Amino acid sequence: MNTNLKKKYCVGLGEILFDVLPTGSQLGGAPANFAYHAGQHGLPSVAVSAIGNDVLGTQALRLLDEKQLKHVLPVVDYPTGTVQVELDKDGVPTYDIKQNVAWDNIPFTHDIREVAIGCGAVCWGSLAQRNTVSRDTIYRFLDYTPMDCLKIFDINLRQNFYSKEVICESLKRCNILKINDEELVTIGRMFGYPGLDIENKCWLILGKYDLDMLVLTCGVNGSYVFTPGNLSFQETPKVEVADTVGAGDSFTGTFCACILKGMSVPEAHKRAVEVSAYVCTQQGAMPEIPQELLG
Repeated sequence: MNTNLKKKYCVGLGEILFDVLPTGSQLGGAPANFAYHAGQHGLPSVAVSAIGNDVLGTQALRLLDEKQLKHVLPVVDYPTGTVQVELDKDGVPTYDIKQNVAWDNIPFTHDIREVAIGCGAVCWGSLAQRNTVSRDTIYRFLDYTPMDCLKIFDINLRQNFYSKEVICESLKRCNILKINDEELVTIGRMFGYPGLDIENKCWLILGKYDLDMLVLTCGVNGSYVFTPGNLSFQETPKVEVADTVGAGDSFTGTFCACILKGMSVPEAHKRAVEVSAYVCTQQGAMPEIPQELLG
């Protein structure tokens, strides 16, 4: 596994959008969040998506520049993506994700191909694959990445925007799967092994798809990292929650960065838990992380 990025990019590939929260609009989208958080740990990170020729597209560029996150965002003839976010009393979000938007139509450009060729780690999910245009771009990107690239499929099941075929294809193309406990139940039903307990489902998926790692988050019930023959568990810290938007992406970005910088799996796991707990205390998906939490 590649543990020396040097000038290789850490890429968030897929949706970029505005989360419309009760407190106002916040730039987000899981891949962009991932790239931002990996970048905070000193990795040369890039958000790859698409925006519309509109006010929100211009705002997205400005905000990414302010956050010093590099980006490759072709402008397409569709509106910049938005998501209506409702928070329950515990700060847990539900989403109304607008369809037929810019990130559904990411073209495979020369610049995107160049990022793929220089990629040391890439994270993508199922949501950006709901449209064939972006799905094909994601697959082509993955085909151009180097052999030692860390390929993280952060499954991110949202509404009804996924299928067994899409999930199977990404499982074949990744070497790390990131999933939460609710998604694991859905996958268990979909793949025909609902009776297995959580750990046995994870071991089964790890072996079936020849993964290097499977990362399972269980909210307040902790998180696990499965690697062949080993298991890391971390409890979830108790914090005052503002909202949980982007917390999972900060976990993934931190974990990836720490692994690439040479930390052991348990060390990287612990740091990822600490960062994601901090993000839960802040509003929005891209808060600045305190220096003491950066590896």
